[in-house]
Amino acid sequence: MPTLPRPTRQKISTTISPTAFGYFEELITSGEARTLAEAIDLAVERLLVYENRERLTIDTAAYFDNMTDEEAAEEQKLEAAIAQSATGIDFDQ
Repeated sequence: MPTLPRPTRQKISTTISPTAFGYFEELITSGEARTLAEAIDLAVERLLVYENRERLTIDTAAYFDNMTDEEAAEEQKLEAAIAQSATGIDFDQ
């Protein structure tokens, strides 16, 4: 049976805090990762998701903070239209 090619990975050598190492070990123990490399990849992936959400929150707040009165009025019209069109929809199904 042929083996699947592995993505190219960069070899690193570093030291980390006992807390960080404990976190990676817990990811392995819990089955979320099989190896230390996978645990590090998972932690970085989670960090990137968190940073993207934080950036989206900041950008969204800036968007609304910088609206003109006319843009805010249009936004309220759209909000009302969407709320009206969603009436009767069961989002739990």
